[in-house]
Amino acid sequence: MPYKNAISASDPQAVEKLTAKLEQCEKLQETMKGVNAYFKKNGHCMGAPGLTDEQAVKIDKRIETARYEWDKTPYSDYNLKYNYAEIKRLKERIEKITYNKEVGFNGWEFAGGRAEANKELNRLQIFFDTRTNKETHSAMRRAGFVFSHANNAYQRQLNDNAIYAANRLDFLKPTDGRTVREHQPKPPVKDTGAR
Repeated sequence: MPYKNAISASDPQAVEKLTAKLEQCEKLQETMKGVNAYFKKNGHCMGAPGLTDEQAVKIDKRIETARYEWDKTPYSDYNLKYNYAEIKRLKERIEKITYNKEVGFNGWEFAGGRAEANKELNRLQIFFDTRTNKETHSAMRRAGFVFSHANNAYQRQLNDNAIYAANRLDFLKPTDGRTVREHQPKPPVKDTGAR
């Protein structure tokens, strides 16, 4: 089950959980580098920092019986690169979730309904006053909105992509003449510092 431990952006503790996972990956990366350096210097893993004696014996046995050159190190380049990619992915995800919480999103009124930024569910919800016709339904589906019978609304994850998708649909145009994008708060300006 690949999504067993997945962390949803709608989870109120998503940033904390992702940060904990990031710290585990960073610790693992340092351990793998340290063990590889120790092995390169000593030719065995016994006494390597971050490994128990049982783990060291298991790795040494695996290396002794390895048939291929790339298996003759405690942690291969693949392990290091994969873990580094996971560290990078987690950092980007934390940054994106934090950005979405800082910026926030706003709803708007349109002819025939309203749009709401539901922060608790992390969804952009589109409520129509009447039942939609086939063309409107198809357009909403193509824009990534799914109808939720529980909420009686079309919805998708609340992020910049949802706002851009709604902005492309003419029938969701705000009644005040502004665009959907103009209803959203401006993102905070990042301080790049002096050059």
